Amino acid sequence: MVGAAERCEADRVRASTALALVRACHPEPTVAVTAVAAGLAISVGRPAWGVVLVAAAVFTGQLSVGWLNDYLDADRDRTVGRADKPLAVGAVSRRAVGVGITCAAALCVPLSLSTGWLPGAVHLLAVASAWSYDAWLKSTVASVVPYAVSFGLLPVFVVLSGEVAPAWWLVAAGALLGAGAHFANVLPDLADDAVTGVRGLPQRLGPRSAAVAVVLLLASMACLAFGPVGGPAWTGLWALGLAVAAVVASVVWGRGDRSRGLFRAVMVTALLAVGLLLVSPLG
Repeated sequence: MVGAAERCEADRVRASTALALVRACHPEPTVAVTAVAAGLAISVGRPAWGVVLVAAAVFTGQLSVGWLNDYLDADRDRTVGRADKPLAVGAVSRRAVGVGITCAAALCVPLSLSTGWLPGAVHLLAVASAWSYDAWLKSTVASVVPYAVSFGLLPVFVVLSGEVAPAWWLVAAGALLGAGAHFANVLPDLADDAVTGVRGLPQRLGPRSAAVAVVLLLASMACLAFGPVGGPAWTGLWALGLAVAAVVASVVWGRGDRSRGLFRAVMVTALLAVGLLLVSPLG
């Protein structure tokens, strides 16, 4: 009986640790970016095994980036009482997260290179750029650069893995989308960042970052709508129009809560941009 109870407790601890690791990897953006990469791989005509390789490479890269972010920010998160951060509240150990980072990074290298030497190198550069944000650039005026670089290189990686030359407007759209996501992502955390001394470009701009995010995301959508040869498709024009309508509505009806309204508009615009990216011709 004692042995069974000990085994049950050990299983419970392992399950709790695994769940905490999932929560610490930033699961929403990890899954979202992986899904977008897989969708792009399908759009460019990759076979099933190619789509799986692309998704696996992006997934492991995103895991390493998410875990590194929480690993390095644990003290900051603890200072501001972030109950949603497993490492900060002790739900998982630093050692476990460190092992996760190492394993994910070690898997990312061969998975990326298995798609081809050139696309693999492009993806590893994108992951290294994201790591530079976590490790250094997050608290500098250049904080937006890794987002622009990493998101700009993501479609390049996917398109090159399908042996198609990436179009300039596709790279621009990815970079603008990433930059816009950076400005939008910090909005809920501006107060906490001020306490912990994070002084990236959006934090320096404060609530004005919402407007910057909207402009960048609309510019991304404009690239997707007007960039492809043959002029804009109706889907692009409709998506761009809906995004503009969302921004106008947030400004007109936001009243005293205008920054929150702009944040919602940013999220709508980001979703529309991703949807438009998935249906755009990638060559």
